Amino acid sequence: MSTADERQTLHLPQGHTKLLLHSCCAPCSGEVMEALHASGIDYAIFFYNPNIHPKKEYLLRKEENIRFAEQHGIEFIDADYDTDNWFARAKGMEYEPERGIRCTMCFDMRFERTALYAKENGYTLISSSLGISRWKDMNQINDCGHRAAAPYEGIEYWDYNWRKKGGSKRMIEISKRERFYQQEYCGCVYSLRDSNLHRKAQGRDLIKLGVQYYGDDE
Repeated sequence: MSTADERQTLHLPQGHTKLLLHSCCAPCSGEVMEALHASGIDYAIFFYNPNIHPKKEYLLRKEENIRFAEQHGIEFIDADYDTDNWFARAKGMEYEPERGIRCTMCFDMRFERTALYAKENGYTLISSSLGISRWKDMNQINDCGHRAAAPYEGIEYWDYNWRKKGGSKRMIEISKRERFYQQEYCGCVYSLRDSNLHRKAQGRDLIKLGVQYYGDDE
């Protein structure tokens, strides 16, 4: 690993002593969690992702994240899987493209619940592992995070760039080391539909849940 890729010691923004980290899945949060742990930062995982469908996929991602949190002795807060609420908010956005307004709604919903939990449970700082993925629009994610924290006095969203200094590379390395489940679509049923339509147009097999794991191709 080059010097430019070495993991830096992290410091929470001034005045904050503990972080509530929204996690979407183990592959995205693996590097974030290890970076926080290596820097001696006190944090807990908040898992609120009612967008993930079907339930089999949701449980695969959640249980793997729980396993990794337990491995590091990190508190894992398992929030509601209120899918009816998510589908109600997605109504009319079923055919919006990835990174469009449906994704904004989805980030808003998840971060709003994260910020509310933080306010009710004594946290002053929230962040998310979502931004480490190269498939995501980091500006879109950060805008949603700041917007979710804004209504609560004393709550701040930490928009740290988890991709920099080799973060994205280490994300893959950790995923292979831990043999994390490699999801093949963003998470929602509409993403699954569109990914399969794209595969079908290319003559590729449709997505099979619970089959592909990091490192298996090696």
